[in-house]
Amino acid sequence: MLPAVSFYEIVLAVHIMAAVVAFGVTFAFPIMFAVAARHDPRGLPLLHRVEYTIERMLINPALLLVLLAGIYLASKGHFWSDFFVQWGLAVAIVIGALVGAVMIPTAKRAEQAAARDLTATAGGEVALSEEYRTLTRRLSTVGSLLSLLVLVTIYFMVTHTGT
Repeated sequence: MLPAVSFYEIVLAVHIMAAVVAFGVTFAFPIMFAVAARHDPRGLPLLHRVEYTIERMLINPALLLVLLAGIYLASKGHFWSDFFVQWGLAVAIVIGALVGAVMIPTAKRAEQAAARDLTATAGGEVALSEEYRTLTRRLSTVGSLLSLLVLVTIYFMVTHTGT
């Protein structure tokens, strides 16, 4: 027989699951791009398309669910004055803004730059342009920052830092 579970616990589980769904894949992006660049750069345009599609269709909706569940949890538990809740709310807004304003448009431009570079390549050697390298540095830098924010937020949430 299953144990009795409160609605609060269900929302907490949804909150955690949404965070895993939203951000789990982002930790694999650097490995995917490194393997593609090293072994077959012709796949880079498609990987960038997959990247921004995941950001639009998976990360953004899951982030919204994280936020909505978090609002319920903070309200029900009267945690609004606690640092970990204020931090989590601020980070959710920052992540959403950076995904929408930086990650998605930059990944689209990287897809286009990689496709142009592959079209312009003579022979079998692929030479990626400085424009592409600049775009991928931006994606890597902002993506690393977002990953760090996710990890720090998980720590703050688990430890209830600031209660």
